[in-house]
Parts: sequence; structure tokens; C-alpha cells
Amino acid sequence: MTLDIPNLKDFDKRLRDEAHEEPTLEVPQGEPTKHTQIIAIYGKGGIGKSFTLANLSCMMAEMGKRVLLIGCDPKSDTTSLLFAGKACPTIIETSTRKKLAGEEVKIGDVCYKRNGVFAMELGGPEVGRGCGGRGIIHGFELLEKLGFHDWDFDYVLLDFLGDVVCGGFGLPIARDMAQKVILVGSNDLQSLYVANNVCSAVEYFRKMGGNVGVAGLVINKDDGTGEAQAFADAVKIPVLATIPADDDLRKKSANYQIVGTGQSQWGPLFAGLADAVGIAPPVRPAPLDQDGLLALFDSKDTGGDVVLEPATDADMRGKNAVEKASLEVVYDDA
Repeated sequence: MTLDIPNLKDFDKRLRDEAHEEPTLEVPQGEPTKHTQIIAIYGKGGIGKSFTLANLSCMMAEMGKRVLLIGCDPKSDTTSLLFAGKACPTIIETSTRKKLAGEEVKIGDVCYKRNGVFAMELGGPEVGRGCGGRGIIHGFELLEKLGFHDWDFDYVLLDFLGDVVCGGFGLPIARDMAQKVILVGSNDLQSLYVANNVCSAVEYFRKMGGNVGVAGLVINKDDGTGEAQAFADAVKIPVLATIPADDDLRKKSANYQIVGTGQSQWGPLFAGLADAVGIAPPVRPAPLDQDGLLALFDSKDTGGDVVLEPATDADMRGKNAVEKASLEVVYDDA
């Protein structure tokens, strides 16, 4: 078999062009059921958003609330804990398959339920094969066709990857699709860097006339060092819950066991989080600059006391550096 190199180059160019384009399609923004709180949860990949959301949603359902959990992360792992490790068919892949077969997507094709929680995954393209933001837009368009704005839920929880700057992942903030944002972070610089970026996005769109605010921070894997609490204080947002770095939690999460239930020793923690999430108002954060963020940590751990030393032309030229006579005119003091 021979490769058609010109066509391969064209395909590569199309992928690169698409990756650089911001989504331009309009996202449906009809009014949801009036009592529904739509909440977008953001955090660094691997920080524990899925763990937090699966247990929070189960506790909310146990408390008599109707909850819809929507995974908006291309990894499609939001619902894994909820469904004991089983992969949930994504809206993107299901829509593609149904379209090829000439069939319509039905709610039972993409939405599943367990422990009183309704859940679905938007999904996304394979690595290098499309824009994740476009996948999110396509997913929400399909949700509207399925009747999203007529559904009757107390809470709709949207799980978004925070350490991606693509416009698609900022849709809930940019387009007022959610009423408030919850951040998940821990006592490490990278997760708080992501949390601070989301605060910056919220503040930017508030200045542009948006209405989304930050309800607060969930501190996960807390080791007691205090940087995440200091961050929340600095950006003027509340801490909604603190989940300890506990081996029992780690093991249960790894084994796909739900702890957000009254039958678990961790039930009161997630019950408190559920109450806090429900009443927390969306506030306008005060994001930090880079130096302010670094100041939350000991400088020996972050390099915060490093002084920037400007490079010279001779540095850049290295062995090719040649001293040249200056043409500058220097006047003697009168």
C-alpha cells in the first residue's frame, strides 16, 4: 500500500486549522426549569473532580434531590465511579453511530441512572483529530433536541476540565450556561494555578456583562499544609468542603466504591458539601497574578525568590560573539 502524500498533507493542514479555530456555533441558551441550579465544576486533570462529583451527586439524590450529572471532559471518566467502572456510551460516539445508521438518538441511548442519579458523558474527539470545544457544543445541541430545557432537576452538575484554555471548555462561563462555578483543588501549585485561571475567566466575563460567579472551592486530598485555604482567602471565595488525604478514601475510590452515602463514615462530609453547594451564592473572585500565586507557597519549593537576569547579545551569539566598535556619539560634560 502506498500513501498519497499530498492528501495526507491536506488532511494534516485541516486538522491544524481546526485546532486553531475557536468554536463559532451558537449554544442553545433557553431557560431551564426555574428551580434548577446548573453548576459547572472545574479543576486540574486528576485533581479529583470525578470522585467529588460522583459522591456529591449520590448524596444529593439520597437527600431527595433530582440530580443530572454531565461529563464534559474528553476523557469521559466523570461517570466511571458512579457506574462502578463501566464505560458510559458518550453522546458524541452515539450520535455518530446513529447518524450513520439513519437513526435518531433517544434519551435511553445516552443517559443512564444509578443510586437515583441520572448521568451522561458528552465525550470528545480522539487525540489530534478535532477540537474538544466543538464536541461540547455538538453535545449541548443534541441535549436541547432531547428536551434539556424541559427536564425537571434540582441540580445539573457539569464536569469540565480546567487546565485547557480552549473556548469550548469555557462555555458555561462565557455564555452564562451555568449560574455558578465550583473549583476543586488541593495544596499544590498546579491545581491552584488552574483554579486561579478559572477565576480569571469568571472575572473577565463578568466585566463583559456575564453573570456567572464562583460558589467556592472544594479542597481535595488535603494534607493540612494550608495553601488551598490561603488561596481561597486571597481570591475571596469560600471553602465549601475539605476532603482529607486519607488512605481509606483512596482505596475506595480506586475500587469504584461510593462513599457519598449515609451508610459510609464519609457521609456527613458529603452531606455538608451538598448543603453548602445548594446555598452558596455565586461571588465575583479576585484572581491573583503569578507572583501573588507563588507567594502562597514557601519560596524554596517554588523558586519564588528567583531574580530574573536579562540575557545579553553576547550570550545569544556565544562563540560567534564579536566585539564591535560603537557608533554612539558621547559628549564630554560641559
